Amino acid sequence: MLSNCQLYPTYMVTRYSWRAHYSICILLAGILLKMGAYGLIRINIELLPHAHSIFSPWLVIVGTIQIIYAASTSLGQRNLKKENSLFFCISHGFIIIGIGSITDVGLNKAILQILSHGFIGAALFFLVGTSCDRIRLIYLNEMGGTSIPMPKIFTMFSSFSMASLALPGMSGFVAESTVFFGIITSPKYLLMPKMLITFVMAIGMILTPIYLLAMSHQMFYGYKLFNVQNSNFMDSGLRELFVSICIFLPVIGVGIYPDFILSLSVEKVQAILSNYFNR
Repeated sequence: MLSNCQLYPTYMVTRYSWRAHYSICILLAGILLKMGAYGLIRINIELLPHAHSIFSPWLVIVGTIQIIYAASTSLGQRNLKKENSLFFCISHGFIIIGIGSITDVGLNKAILQILSHGFIGAALFFLVGTSCDRIRLIYLNEMGGTSIPMPKIFTMFSSFSMASLALPGMSGFVAESTVFFGIITSPKYLLMPKMLITFVMAIGMILTPIYLLAMSHQMFYGYKLFNVQNSNFMDSGLRELFVSICIFLPVIGVGIYPDFILSLSVEKVQAILSNYFNR
């Protein structure tokens, strides 16, 4: 049971990351949020395989609840930072389910989702901070119409939003879609639980694009901020463009050729599963 306490930093960082400054949110979303998942793989699976085998159904249940909770609460959320954090809850639910499947496909794609989510999450928080710093607003119902005065930020935010909603050709699609095969092909679970978990994951993948597109629509479309006095918003500079492009290139690269990352983990995952779980 102590081995599953690695979930604690995962939950706490996701729950309270929206309260921090944007620079801290980037660090949390890009690196620290992954420490819980890293602990599940490095400590649970490698050092405590028997405990992981016993409690893996609870991991899958926690991941399923996390997807349902984040998808249901994002609908009424108007705080931009908090809604962005809830999207990460959905993505991390896929990671936990992949780790709990105890299959080579599920575990490899969970590792791929950790890396993909690190790039996309850090970039989205970076762009949220860049946007809110310029318009001095944080609530979605106060925003609107910033796509014309800030076209570069609009383009970058839309691109990473497409990556976060698992658009084909980007890293999020490869990671999230193939986690389904990990839980479906797992011999540890019966058919009905696998169908229920797959149904919940499908709901999460369907609702995430709806919320992301609605958030982008509220931020960048409409005419609300055009009526504000002194609304000369400054667009993104060369530094923001350089950082965003440097993060976006790996997202595209992993989406087109995921074997570049999977080749580093396939043999290790097969060795772990064959040594500890296939006896």
